[in-house]
Amino acid sequence: MIQHPTGARKGSARRGSTLAVTFAALSMLALACNPGAAVSTPPADPLGVVTIAASDPIHLAFWGVITGADAPLGVDSQRGVELAVADKGGKLLNHDIQLTSEDGLCTPGGGATAATKLAADKTIVALVGSICSDETVGGIASITAAGMTTISPSNTRPLLTDPTRDATYAGYLRTAHSDAFQGKAVAEFVKNKLAKTTMATIHDGSAYGQALQQVAVDNFKTLGGTVTSQQAVQKDQTNMQDVLNTIATSNAGGPPDVLYYPIFTAAGGYITAQVRDVPGMENVVLIGSDGLFSQEFINAAGPNAEGMYLSSPDFTKFQSGYAAFLDKYKAKYGQAPIQIFHAHAYDAANIIFAAIEKVAIKAGDTLYVPRTALREAIYATKDFAGLTGKLSCGQYGDCGAPIIAVYQVTAREVGGQWPPEKPIWP
Repeated sequence: MIQHPTGARKGSARRGSTLAVTFAALSMLALACNPGAAVSTPPADPLGVVTIAASDPIHLAFWGVITGADAPLGVDSQRGVELAVADKGGKLLNHDIQLTSEDGLCTPGGGATAATKLAADKTIVALVGSICSDETVGGIASITAAGMTTISPSNTRPLLTDPTRDATYAGYLRTAHSDAFQGKAVAEFVKNKLAKTTMATIHDGSAYGQALQQVAVDNFKTLGGTVTSQQAVQKDQTNMQDVLNTIATSNAGGPPDVLYYPIFTAAGGYITAQVRDVPGMENVVLIGSDGLFSQEFINAAGPNAEGMYLSSPDFTKFQSGYAAFLDKYKAKYGQAPIQIFHAHAYDAANIIFAAIEKVAIKAGDTLYVPRTALREAIYATKDFAGLTGKLSCGQYGDCGAPIIAVYQVTAREVGGQWPPEKPIWP
């Protein structure tokens, strides 16, 4: 059920595999090691050079869903980037930081449209995004072809950083975990912690949901569990009775012990709200994942959300600076974080800032940022002290610390207090 991210050719996507390294590029990289070096002409670069005049800002972009039912997922990350900019005093290398945003709508088409628009703006130095894996599937070819580099705070689809990924992913990294870890964690929680032996799944056809439920299924079977049914719904589907009836009756031994649906807010809300009305599903254990980790989902699901489980990054394992970050978040936005990837976005932005500071070349009042050197510096990130952990980027773009936990929704969260105070497992 897992498809290749682009459906295109497979092969090594090592970060330098698509670059024609020339003598000029090597000279540029040498200059980049000394941001104070004086140059009389712009450095040559196979991916291009961003020229920033004395009065121009350093232009960064955020892309990902910021409207609709899944807006909390993107808005929360957008806020993390904004706080990273604020912590730099709004400036980098004596230039203002300009941050623009483009809505990716959490769809492949939306991601393609957003990425095409951003790729056409040659003033953009680097990007944070996308938010939904579907957006990256739709848009990464445009970003990479433009010589740009993006870091996603929340894409979790395993194939996005798989060694067999297409070369169009050379401009892509992430601070989020891979769902190879999250799906395994869910399976272990169900089989080893809850001691449940049967499970059914629902996905919404998204790159995220389809892949994550399959990873959980594969690991659950390895642990000796039985998967009774794997079903799919549409992201805009509202009536879930048929699919829930199918799940309830698909196993001769009765309904499954567990229903796992790692999908997004709207469809997840309808499933949760309707599941207890289906004969045989009154007591099935409900589990979702980080796509549902928001107050908006709880509001959509209603009282049936109480008692269900959600897997997500373990924020109790974030670094000591996270407490101060939360204070700033609450002071600026008047509420606690509304999703889980704000700290991952903050880390992504700061990795970009550090790379720009490392490679930028100053010539008089002009600043040059060579795109090859910038991409290489981001990929070379090692032991970066982030909020989410000590981050090092691998050759296929994984920078994140994959620390997954399971939270349980209680009356506190159903009553409007978000997020959960702490995980219940491990």
